[in-house]
Amino acid sequence: MSHFTALTIAGSDSGGGAGIGADLKTFQALGVHGTCAITAITSQNTLGVQAVFDVPPYVIESQIDSVMADFEVTYAKTGMLSRVETVKCVARKAREYGLKLVVDPVMAAEAGGRLLNPDAVEALKELMLPMAEVVTPNVFEASTLSGILVNDVESAKEACKAIHALGARRVVVTGGHMGGIDVLYDGSFKVFRGELVKGGTHGTGCTYSAAITAYLARGESVENACSKAKEFVRNAVTRSMDVGHGVRPVNPGGIR
Repeated sequence: MSHFTALTIAGSDSGGGAGIGADLKTFQALGVHGTCAITAITSQNTLGVQAVFDVPPYVIESQIDSVMADFEVTYAKTGMLSRVETVKCVARKAREYGLKLVVDPVMAAEAGGRLLNPDAVEALKELMLPMAEVVTPNVFEASTLSGILVNDVESAKEACKAIHALGARRVVVTGGHMGGIDVLYDGSFKVFRGELVKGGTHGTGCTYSAAITAYLARGESVENACSKAKEFVRNAVTRSMDVGHGVRPVNPGGIR
């Protein structure tokens, strides 16, 4: 029997809706064993982010070393990297182990709160994007990374090309803020049509990038992984549970 394992390198969400929690739930739902390296501890709920504690780089490195010493991991995703020192150490360890990366360029929480320091954006562009098999910005992140205001499919395509030029092998601009349309670029374009559905959206970005990672770990092509991840997130939104008093978290587990 084949077993699949993936690694998430990201921050925690004490409210359980995003970050490491969403990633591990997504891996589990898709039949992939999830391992993790926590980059930051957030005090977070459905109303926003109240505090952030950055995990020291040596502890992040130790977590990655520990996972890689025992598990066969080919694909990893990165989420909240928060500061320059974190970006540098994660890039170094990913290069050391030859990890194939799905980079979710997390900049802010769905419920509000900055998760990437402004000075770390350039480090992310310089160090992480050239290592990315896939990078999965939403329209706001794509605008920041590309310098192009993304507000429709055509501007998303231009942003894709600009981010691809920074070294990422494939770029998919996710369309939760663009009518549910995702745009994938790897030298040519693939547009994934969709629709906005009712439900909670806290954790959608984390869940989408984690689902892509899981599908890639299972041997899917990038195009298939993006398509299936889109449907997975759609279902997770429609199944979201009414917990907390803010932005309702997605539910990757499949049980209402």
